[in-house]
Amino acid sequence: MLTVATIGTNFIVDAFLSAVEANEGIQCVAMYTRKKEHALSLAEKFHISTIYTDLDAMLEDPAIDIVYIASPNSLHYIYAKQILNKGKHVICEKPFTSNVKQCEELFALAEKKHRFIFEAIITAHAPNYLKIKEALPQLGEIKLVHSNFSQYSSRYDAYVNGENPNVFNPAFSGGALADIGIYCLHFIVGLFGKPEKVQYYPNIGPNGIDTSGTAILQYTTFVASFTCAKDCNSELITQIQGTKGTFSVHSQPSIVGQFTYHDIKTKQSEDCSVEQSSYSLYHEIHDFVKIIANNDMEEYRQLKEETRLVMQVFEQVRKSAGIRYGDDA
Repeated sequence: MLTVATIGTNFIVDAFLSAVEANEGIQCVAMYTRKKEHALSLAEKFHISTIYTDLDAMLEDPAIDIVYIASPNSLHYIYAKQILNKGKHVICEKPFTSNVKQCEELFALAEKKHRFIFEAIITAHAPNYLKIKEALPQLGEIKLVHSNFSQYSSRYDAYVNGENPNVFNPAFSGGALADIGIYCLHFIVGLFGKPEKVQYYPNIGPNGIDTSGTAILQYTTFVASFTCAKDCNSELITQIQGTKGTFSVHSQPSIVGQFTYHDIKTKQSEDCSVEQSSYSLYHEIHDFVKIIANNDMEEYRQLKEETRLVMQVFEQVRKSAGIRYGDDA
């Protein structure tokens, strides 16, 4: 049985703990938070008896195998480095790091310490996404790809009113691209690899962060684009258009909850979805547990390579619009 501890107390930690409960071979035994009262409700809900307010103390606990990081984006690298140096595996929320340099440093450190480090990205592990990847030849020659993940943020009003919440703060590597555009990037880059050219056209807030925007990714024979927004809403849809047909994902590109195929010649549509867990993080945790238990280095290498490519494109997209984070040199 693998044991995990968490860093953070927000809604994604709740989702993570629900998925841990639903999986076999893993259990949560501890939580870290700066203020104990922030973790009490989650600890009670998931029957976690140990809450640390001292991170070093938690990382010294020999009963913990893995640490899950759900901190503000700019802290991912700092925490992951500390955890790896203490000889524990890491599951790190998206975006993996603020830039490519940090990403490569963490991969190198994990290898040195003989530990696994994973990016917690729902998309790459969703059964529907994996089915789309296998079925791409059905579409013929790919011509256009577009993904829209627009979700009005509960923190946007505070931002407009002069506050500086983490999700809209460049010092914390915030913004629409980092928060939800990263899912669109994983969807596209995971299927088609690294584009030849990128350009991001964002709406920029008063502190220089992107509140929404559209990115163009130019491939050799087709064009991909995505829209991400935290200052407005839209229908959530992702489409891959080919000369023979179109796949349409009718959900967030993160969970890939349902997708259909429309045949150009017959003009018929069919639901191609497969069964997925109702716990959005279930499949990634299942895969991580299996990789660690089986020491599956080939599967691990593939996940690392996707994270590496996405981080490269993520940094290119961001910098194409002149968006800078506090972690940038």
